[in-house]
Amino acid sequence: MEERDLEKYIPIETFTEVSSASGSFADSSLSRKLYVETYGCQMNFADTEIVNGIMGKNGYDITDNIDDSAIILINTCSIREMAEARVLQRLTEIKKYKKKNPKLVVGIIGCMAERLKRDLVSKKGVVDLVLGPDEYRKLPSLIDNLIDTGEKGIAVKLSRVETYDDILPIRKEGISAWLSIMRGCDKFCSFCVVPYTRGRERSRPLEGVIREVKQLRDEGFKDVTLLGQNVNSYVSEKSDFADLLEACAKAVPDIRLRFTTSHPQDLSLKLIETIANYDNLCNYIHLPVQSGSDRVLELMQRSYTIDHYMKIMDNIKKLIPDVSLSTDIITGFCTETEEDHKMTLEVMKEVRYDGAYMFKYSPREKTKAWKMDDDVDEETKTRRLVEIVELQRDISEEKNRETVGKEFEVIIEGISKKSDKMLFGRSDGNKTVIIPLNDAKPGDKIMVKVNRANSATLFGEAVPVN
Repeated sequence: MEERDLEKYIPIETFTEVSSASGSFADSSLSRKLYVETYGCQMNFADTEIVNGIMGKNGYDITDNIDDSAIILINTCSIREMAEARVLQRLTEIKKYKKKNPKLVVGIIGCMAERLKRDLVSKKGVVDLVLGPDEYRKLPSLIDNLIDTGEKGIAVKLSRVETYDDILPIRKEGISAWLSIMRGCDKFCSFCVVPYTRGRERSRPLEGVIREVKQLRDEGFKDVTLLGQNVNSYVSEKSDFADLLEACAKAVPDIRLRFTTSHPQDLSLKLIETIANYDNLCNYIHLPVQSGSDRVLELMQRSYTIDHYMKIMDNIKKLIPDVSLSTDIITGFCTETEEDHKMTLEVMKEVRYDGAYMFKYSPREKTKAWKMDDDVDEETKTRRLVEIVELQRDISEEKNRETVGKEFEVIIEGISKKSDKMLFGRSDGNKTVIIPLNDAKPGDKIMVKVNRANSATLFGEAVPVN
């Protein structure tokens, strides 16, 4: 798509405004405790950490207790209709907090804010602030203005340059961390609303990413995931994503590094070779296929064929023999036939993914597919999704059972949620591993021998150290 054409699809200059609100927030002694609730993908969770960083720098206290908060922010997702419905339902529930404390500040941030804009301010009489993903720096001033004047605020301007590279995210202590390396997407898949809610692709400077990954190491994190809507499109001066990945691997050799998400059009042989060359680059690749039908892929504007996709898979498996693979699949896209559906099942059988994220097609306003005939009925969508899920469950179980008797390095993350007598951790291939409680602490790397497995989890014993 030409640069001049893109202007028709993304409102680069949207708007920032304030509107008069009933009631008064003019109590300067209002508590500065902030509670953020996050929905959606890893990028949204990383954005929440950026918001916490901005607000913390401006004197706000981050709390995990909604009952203890004076400001409630809901970080939202628009990728599917169900995601938005959950947020709207949550606003109904939050209304009770507003009735109890009329001075409570409630804000909607993220993708849903960008998509619905003014409409959210009037929703159920609850929302005071609406900010899109590129406007988080304005949060403190809009809150201050709301408190001082009672004016509700909307800021949803999309940026061509904002990456928050200078913002220090506030993360919860733990073993694993998200690290955003770029924002936005230029692919314009016909089903996807992301380019309209997150704008154009922008990459952080390589130096900024390296600085933050070193900081994460110093803070005690052991597993870092590099994030972007399409990380393979990363570019900083003359450095591409493979260069960045190599630089990170060298900078923090004692940290596991992984990434998501990729687009098949841009996943290069150079990137696969880079992963193969460094032990701390995880042997795990998430590569969305979406459909096994070339006809459907063309309608989706995915810009690759199944033949191209399978050649990438062949290269990955040849250069990274122990690789774990996952994917995204959409079933029931416009005009999808039974034959198209069977093609998707065949691709799944051939690739043998370790895991998959599987969804029914959900039309999203503004996308090209919105104007297409959503002609696959709900019953058929559901039936096809069930078949995809059941096939993937069988494949996942087969793949996991193949690991029985093998040994893997596992990073311990903590006590299992299902039993306080068990520990859980993750393997290099992003598999959950459960072992009996022992002296290992969160963050420890230990060897584990797998003795049984199901479709979701590996179970094993710690290998004694000689």
